[in-house]
Amino acid sequence: MAYSSQSAQPVAVRPTTGGRPAATARLRRLLPYAFMALPVIYLAVFMFWPLGRQIWLSFTRTRLANPNRSEFIGLRNYERLFDSPDFYSALYVTLVYSALAVVIGVAIGTVAALALNRPFPGRTLVRAILLFGWAVPNVAAALVWLWIFNERSGVLNSIVTSLGLERISWLTSTDMALSSVLLVTVWQVAPFVMLVMLAALQSVPQEVKEAARVDGADALNIFRAVTLPHVMPTLQLVSLLVAVWSIRRFDIIYLLTGGGPIGSTSTLIVKLRQVAFENHDLGLASAYGVIGLILALLVAAIHAAFNRRRQKGQS
Repeated sequence: MAYSSQSAQPVAVRPTTGGRPAATARLRRLLPYAFMALPVIYLAVFMFWPLGRQIWLSFTRTRLANPNRSEFIGLRNYERLFDSPDFYSALYVTLVYSALAVVIGVAIGTVAALALNRPFPGRTLVRAILLFGWAVPNVAAALVWLWIFNERSGVLNSIVTSLGLERISWLTSTDMALSSVLLVTVWQVAPFVMLVMLAALQSVPQEVKEAARVDGADALNIFRAVTLPHVMPTLQLVSLLVAVWSIRRFDIIYLLTGGGPIGSTSTLIVKLRQVAFENHDLGLASAYGVIGLILALLVAAIHAAFNRRRQKGQS
């Protein structure tokens, strides 16, 4: 308060402030958007724009020799797709390959995690050895497995012939090629599943397990009533990741078999590469990619439905 020179009445004086505090407050409000801007721009440039471009190309007639010259043809590429036996063959291979990769890879990884969750001498060394398949780059892994599967001098056929059996065409036989590729996939996937599930198992409350043990529950009942419900969200998530990775997996399949023999290992993504870069048909190849995207989204929707059902059952 201040007093006027002409009267004794107090006069209120407002404090004077500069524009800096207001500007600082505005900057603080804008700071989260500034942090979000870079990843949003990255996703827009390197994910959403290529994805939108691919969907658009699936409705056009576009040749690899002149990709900027497109002719809109509507659903004609999808009609060609659904009329082609190669598409149904690639879809069947993709579904079988992905389903077996999830079931076998997740099962082996979970069992390995359960074994490594128990203390024993050399556990750290065993963990490091089992993670080798996940840590090795795909190209190096493919070269190693090409040598292992070699029909004349490979390790597997050396073992087979030492047992008095005939050599097996691991990668060149229509009966064995998909199983061989699946073996390499599980070898890569299981260590990742083991690592994630091991972290989930180590987060299970020990006091709850001890209480169940005091009540007389055996190891199987403790796992079913205590451990499994606790790790189930992680198990569902890792199954989703393995399924999506298997649907979109290209490098290891192409390096081992190139999609052969006779299309027995040709998944949707491998077929996409063939149509785009061998047949030079970008429009039809984009349609293959869209079908693969829809398949991955369908798997994610199934996972979300199971997750909602599980949450409703707990509530």
